[in-house]
Amino acid sequence: MLKKILAALGLLLVVFIIIVALQPSDFRIVRSAQVSAPPEAVFPLVNDFHQWQSWSPWAKLDPAAKNSFEGPAIGVGSVFKWSGNNEVGEGSMTIAESKPSELIRMRLDFVKPMAGTSLTEFTFRPEGNATTVTWSMTGQNNFIARAMCLVMNMDKMVGGQFEKGLASIKTLAEAAPK
Repeated sequence: MLKKILAALGLLLVVFIIIVALQPSDFRIVRSAQVSAPPEAVFPLVNDFHQWQSWSPWAKLDPAAKNSFEGPAIGVGSVFKWSGNNEVGEGSMTIAESKPSELIRMRLDFVKPMAGTSLTEFTFRPEGNATTVTWSMTGQNNFIARAMCLVMNMDKMVGGQFEKGLASIKTLAEAAPK
């Protein structure tokens, strides 16, 4: 009887490993919002890490997080480091590319709760008197992340935070003096 139970558990473990291994090895999360302001009014909110506290959904999850800044005040080479509660974790963001009013690319290095690196991109596309802001994040899923995706929908979780952040950017940019 014990042999049968161990064999069944072993089989379940093998099936689980196969299912996890078949999950996507990479991910991409994308959200967009239309802001009734020109790209020149929206771009600085993202290109300056000092302004992130005013719109970042993660800043609201842990207002007591410890933040620090390195490098230039804005644009390429700017670094934002944070260490907070379990909801925000610990890590850093570095602006790798910045094209005024068009594009910002960043490298995200997560330390806690799980180490990993992702790439984030913001694009600003003018449309008449408005701007379509698109926020995306791409990266690789290791085995543990693939297993977590079986029970958690990362697109909904992170995408939901992107939606909140874009809504805050919209509010700030549209309220700014013209």
